[in-house]
Amino acid sequence: MEKIRIGLVGAGFCAHLHVNSLQNVKGIPVEIVGVAAKSLKSAEEFAGKFNIPKYYDDYRYLLDDKMVDIIDICAPNSTHKQICLDSARSGKNIICEKPLTGYFGEDLDEQVELIGDKVPKTKMYRMAMQSADEIVRVIQENKVKFGYAENFIYAPAIEKARRLIKSSRGTILELRAEESHSGSHAAYSRFWKSSGGGALLRLGTHPIGAVIHLKNYEGQLKNGKPIKVKSVMADVANLTRVPSFLAESKKWVVSDWKDVEDWSAVFLTFEDGTKASIFSNDITLGGVINFVEVRLSNSVIKCNITPNNTCQVYAPSPEEFVDEYISEKLETKAGWNFAFPDEDWARGYPQEMQDFIEAVYYNRDPISDIDLGREVVKVIYASYVSAELGQRVDLEKLEEDRMK
Repeated sequence: MEKIRIGLVGAGFCAHLHVNSLQNVKGIPVEIVGVAAKSLKSAEEFAGKFNIPKYYDDYRYLLDDKMVDIIDICAPNSTHKQICLDSARSGKNIICEKPLTGYFGEDLDEQVELIGDKVPKTKMYRMAMQSADEIVRVIQENKVKFGYAENFIYAPAIEKARRLIKSSRGTILELRAEESHSGSHAAYSRFWKSSGGGALLRLGTHPIGAVIHLKNYEGQLKNGKPIKVKSVMADVANLTRVPSFLAESKKWVVSDWKDVEDWSAVFLTFEDGTKASIFSNDITLGGVINFVEVRLSNSVIKCNITPNNTCQVYAPSPEEFVDEYISEKLETKAGWNFAFPDEDWARGYPQEMQDFIEAVYYNRDPISDIDLGREVVKVIYASYVSAELGQRVDLEKLEEDRMK
């Protein structure tokens, strides 16, 4: 290939992250030839900002463009499945933001708006896995590359953890991980129909993907095959609905959730009997919390992705740093804060895009692939089942019941 040409679907927050990272790919020429968004105005504005020559209000124009090598999906969660299927059938390689897919009430009447509390989670699990399996099948049939955009896997701290795990030769006995902040600003995140779930799905995908990846990596090192999740036990809640919070006049965290949870805790048991605990919520002030702790039989690794103390700053008022970015989801620039020299790098976005582009250019598999994307959907929706039933759920049994 002379160069890799990208067709971008979406013009929101994630699309900005992807474009900034794609512009920094090393060693391989990359060109973003077009962008499609639901609104033509949004696509036009995005194209103008990043000097992208073509813009559309329908992603299928990108599929018809013979110049496009990769479709980069940064669209809302509910659209991922169809765009993946159409892209693969058009022979396009795919980069897809998390989650791979989910349940979005596609079997219900369009007039039904709030579905989170109405549909049994076992049904959600069944339909989400049907969607994931269909995506996997179509990708394999059309022999296209698929990059599952899980940036945690590429964060420098996690990359270092892999090297330390390999060096130590110890057993990962326990993993602890979290992604939390004060709530999404995206309107689609309020509804299950467009997001596919709440904090567990939107935020939990990252730490869940990371702990699955690290145990898989350990298994490959020691036995030549991944160590997979055997069972899950989970709980979810809507903490912004408690009466004392509702009585407060000032709301520092997002509180207008419709039918999705704002707090979750998941406990995983792996095939070898080891454990992981994952927390994700929308009720945490002070910026984004992203960490993974690896507790081995002979060592401990703490990955503080965000925040970390590479650069600490203090200001008596927020006006002092008014023109300079500090970090994501920060309520105020006053007081002590953690200022990132390069937040995208710390979170793994440039490294992620570098790997995906190289996978297509050199015809190899990416580190974060379709199998991880499917496994994360499986664990998350099994967690929703566990939370609803109030008991541990065995994944093999859940799959057997699904196939009946």
